[in-house]
Amino acid sequence: MVYMATTTKTATILNIKTDKKLKAEAKKVADEMGLTLTTVLNSMLKQFVREKELTLSTKPLRPTKWLVDALTESRRDYEAGNYKKFDNVEDLIADLKKL
Repeated sequence: MVYMATTTKTATILNIKTDKKLKAEAKKVADEMGLTLTTVLNSMLKQFVREKELTLSTKPLRPTKWLVDALTESRRDYEAGNYKKFDNVEDLIADLKKL
């Protein structure tokens, strides 16, 4: 398997050995998520370098109760028309500073 990121002049080729079935399954999942394997692996490598740890889990990520509640409240506000529109970023920032 060869993966190559060509977005910068510092790109390099990374060769890894992996099981053919694992590669096919990973590609299928990445495709379902709209990603390439290059994107998946680069993301994992960046996280590994940034956090200096490796997290292994087979459990799907689930939002916390707090996040679910916040999203539910936001959806209700949006559907009720309880939101503001801004013509530019400056107006948005000015409004946020009033809080």
